[in-house]
Amino acid sequence: MSVALESNAFFWGIEYLATFCCGMCGGIAAVRKGYDIFAILVTTWLTALGGGIIRDVLLGIAPPVGVSDKGLVVVALLASVAVAVCHPEINKLKWSMLSLDALALGLYAVNGTSKAMMYHTSGMTAVFLGMFTALGGGLIRDMLINEVPMVIRDKHWYAVPSAVGCVLTVLVCKGVDAGIVSFPAEVVLDLLIVALMVSMRLVSVIFDIQLPGALVRHNTYLPSEAKYLKRPVIHSDKDSDKRKCDKRR
Repeated sequence: MSVALESNAFFWGIEYLATFCCGMCGGIAAVRKGYDIFAILVTTWLTALGGGIIRDVLLGIAPPVGVSDKGLVVVALLASVAVAVCHPEINKLKWSMLSLDALALGLYAVNGTSKAMMYHTSGMTAVFLGMFTALGGGLIRDMLINEVPMVIRDKHWYAVPSAVGCVLTVLVCKGVDAGIVSFPAEVVLDLLIVALMVSMRLVSVIFDIQLPGALVRHNTYLPSEAKYLKRPVIHSDKDSDKRKCDKRR
């Protein structure tokens, strides 16, 4: 079984583009911190390929793709050079970078989940590994530059599209294994899943759709509070005898 989006040169080109764009997002973050060229290079490389390294380590693949695939490593290094030279122009491409980051998120989620299924993991494990592939690079980047991870601080849909995409990819892979979905149909479905993830991410940012937080409440209801737990009144024996005497009179 092969990963559908890695089946020909066209999809390899898309993956290289996603790696390049994801790497630039990491490199820009390092530039904004005022780091030197080596720090920019390391941050770019780990942002672009860190998620795949986490996935391969958990799958027991050695060496991981982040250090074994020459093409992807070279693309990540080129992204660091591009950021070091063209960071003023890249900083102004807000929506372009956002769109490319969303595309990388979708491609990594689908590829990571498909690869996990290819190694005969369970569907739940594949979902987690797909999300690690999509979100792991950004998580490593933010930890390196001492920032709150994007997956936590961004209230717009970021992790949610990746979770949706990973679950749908698992269903597609199970359909392929069962003989229900053909290989061409798998490629088309994977592309539709990527498009859905990109759309969810961009729509949430454009229309400021945010995930809800904790329920706002101003009252507490604890069993120990007297007004919520009425305890029976227990009278002493003397009081009881006194009431009996009053009744006789």
